[in-house]
Amino acid sequence: MSAAPTWYNAERVAIPGSVILTAWKAQREAARKLSNATTYTTSSGGRDSQLYEWLTGAGSLSTAGPAVTERTALAICAVFACIGLIGGAISSLPLPIYRRGGDSRQRVDHPLSDLLNVEPTPACSAAVWREYLIWSLLLHGDGFARIHRKGGRKSLSPDVVRLELLHPLDVSVSINGERLAYQLIDSTEGRMVTIDQDDVLHVPGLGFDGCRGASPLRHAARNSMGLSLAADEYSARFFSNGARPDYVITTPGKMDTAQQALFRESWMARYSGVGNSHIPAILAGGGEVKALSLNPEDAQLIETRNYQAADIARFYGVPPHMIGLTDKSTSWGSGIEQQGIGFVKYTLSRHLVKIEQEINRKLLRDGVHFAEFTTAGLERGDYKARNEGYRIALGRAGEPGWMTTNEVRRLENLPPLPDGDTRATGESTSGEKPKSQGPA
Repeated sequence: MSAAPTWYNAERVAIPGSVILTAWKAQREAARKLSNATTYTTSSGGRDSQLYEWLTGAGSLSTAGPAVTERTALAICAVFACIGLIGGAISSLPLPIYRRGGDSRQRVDHPLSDLLNVEPTPACSAAVWREYLIWSLLLHGDGFARIHRKGGRKSLSPDVVRLELLHPLDVSVSINGERLAYQLIDSTEGRMVTIDQDDVLHVPGLGFDGCRGASPLRHAARNSMGLSLAADEYSARFFSNGARPDYVITTPGKMDTAQQALFRESWMARYSGVGNSHIPAILAGGGEVKALSLNPEDAQLIETRNYQAADIARFYGVPPHMIGLTDKSTSWGSGIEQQGIGFVKYTLSRHLVKIEQEINRKLLRDGVHFAEFTTAGLERGDYKARNEGYRIALGRAGEPGWMTTNEVRRLENLPPLPDGDTRATGESTSGEKPKSQGPA
């Protein structure tokens, strides 16, 4: 039997039920199997296949023709707007850490608070870090961040020093028993390493198969984005020709092939293009220009592009008005305000919950502390509606309140009052409940 490695901690190993020990055992087992050339059961969306398709365009061709890749998808304004909107909204949310206390919670100053809200890694701020994570999730179906612990890769320390963002194409996910193993290039060692699931934040999208989430570029949104790219290309060519309908030029005399080619070349050089679109044409010798009517396909160009933008917005769960499509009516809620609240509840929440749970189960594992996004700022109604809600919460017409003045002021980012921590009980100053007055 070989001697124990120098980093082996017998005292830690002897601790029953250790979460860190479980992670260490899984990591060592995954590394051992990898060194023995054991074949893993790998998702079809692994790094090799996705990277090959990204480089060659294979498997990314849409029915409309254009290849849908990370780069081409971001060239679509609706895709860029939707991803930017969702990523920007999530990046702006506070992520406080709470401590459980029976049926209540208390916000605490935890060592991980700055890591999650200020600087997860020296390379970028927390807002940029979250935007990249959402960008990876919405384009490739997975968001990855490597957890670096105090003491290096082989350390069993629960202390986290940084969260390194990983490109989805640089990560290969494998199943090792009931756990996941992540293969990636170590940024410090410069070689391929295998990381246990406890050291990787993995936020998969819809269609998680046990290893990877389904990439929107390769599945659901491929044809919709491809059609949008085709419409953009057609419109660009249409307007590069001066956005004019086709026309025919007639001459009284007969022209041979060489004369036709010379005339056509001279005409295109003089009058085609946006810069020459308003220059009047001069024809001598009885020549005549007859314009052809705009065909239905050209007339529907703008309508087609708007439909594709709305289709992409539906795919990402973004209300159309948030990306500039204001010509469509909706029956969702009573107006723009309700659509915004619905966006938080039904679109942002599905991403926020995944991020929260991944952070809580891999960074905050003591069963006492937990992280939770604060979405109250995005769900607030207009000023009048908020004041009416606060009035009810504070207690009106002798009714007991369920909030204090300082709690309301905290929601409005106002300083507390010295006597603002008393909650209304609904009783009069004499100790008796006020009597309701009926009609005179």
